[in-house]
Amino acid sequence: MRILIAHNAYQLRGGEDMVVDAEIELLRSHGDEVVLYRRDNSDINAMSKPALAFNTLWSKRTIHDLDKLITEFRPDIIHAHNTWPLISPSLYWAAERAGVPVVQTLHNFRMMCMNGVFLREGKVCEDCMGKVPWRGVVRKCYRGSTVQSAILAGMVVFHRGLGTFANKVARYIALNEFPRKKFIESGIPAERIVVKPNFADFLPPEDMPRKGLLFVGRLSVEKGIKTLAEATALVDDPDLRVVGGGPEAHELEGKAGISRLGSLNSDAVRHEMNSAVALVLPSICYENFPRTIVEAFACGLPVIASRIGALADLVRDGVTGLLFEPGNAQDLAAKMAWAKLHPGEMMDMGRSARTQYEAEFSADVNYPLLMSIYKGALAKRDIENITPD
Repeated sequence: MRILIAHNAYQLRGGEDMVVDAEIELLRSHGDEVVLYRRDNSDINAMSKPALAFNTLWSKRTIHDLDKLITEFRPDIIHAHNTWPLISPSLYWAAERAGVPVVQTLHNFRMMCMNGVFLREGKVCEDCMGKVPWRGVVRKCYRGSTVQSAILAGMVVFHRGLGTFANKVARYIALNEFPRKKFIESGIPAERIVVKPNFADFLPPEDMPRKGLLFVGRLSVEKGIKTLAEATALVDDPDLRVVGGGPEAHELEGKAGISRLGSLNSDAVRHEMNSAVALVLPSICYENFPRTIVEAFACGLPVIASRIGALADLVRDGVTGLLFEPGNAQDLAAKMAWAKLHPGEMMDMGRSARTQYEAEFSADVNYPLLMSIYKGALAKRDIENITPD
């Protein structure tokens, strides 16, 4: 197949960018032709606010670029990932005009929530779910800015009114059942949303001694860094290694038993996962599908996660890891201490995690799922193009 991938890259490279790269590599490894249409959010710095606002609603550049790419490449499918803010939903209209079906992966909840994670003041907030998101503007939910929140809300309301989200996308990909239900609640037709998880292409875990606990991710409020810091202080010799950086790094500074490793490349992260007892994932928001869970499972590493959103489904308590109440430092500390005292049981959970990875989250399993979604989108287009005699 010929697939045109569209992605608006983030200024700080994150999980979505990694998923895009991994899917491109997966498709090409199976002989599919792939072209990437990429915009970069670093370009925002050179744009005026009026230009950015208009571009977010409707990007003339996207229309021009896609018309040219579609003519030259003749894709069977356009697979969109992040379109905010530079690509814009004008992509869907350009694709429809050219007769190319669009598949859209739903990496976050930004179509329903200005900050994309249903979090406000450290607590879950669904006030804008299925409604005009004026509260998100008043509360400055996007980057603490009324203007930027208004631009995003305007885009959502404008394209809801046009029917863009409901009618111009052949298939949406939800990463698990939890976000699928949320998007259905928001008004996207259920028959257009299919589930395909994130994946990783990892060899079996290395046979090496396991010691200590591990955190991998952005040090930000929604990731539960404050809860992690408080829980660590309640554990004797927590031996926690922290990979990543971010605005909440100060919460971990000077804390006994925490080793800050900074940002590491993928090989170094894999080494840490192969040598830890458990990965700690203390998020306080609705995570969609952290790729770190897939990577941990692939490394035979059980996960200690918040019992919230998709995490409660992805981590099976007592089987592939341990669950604790989100934001509850004492509960997290108890689970961390238990993991350190029961290495044998954690090894068993790690083996179960690797088994689940091989059955559900490997590249070999993911590719046929992706192909079936593409074929479903093509079939939908063909059916809609049939005219009665």
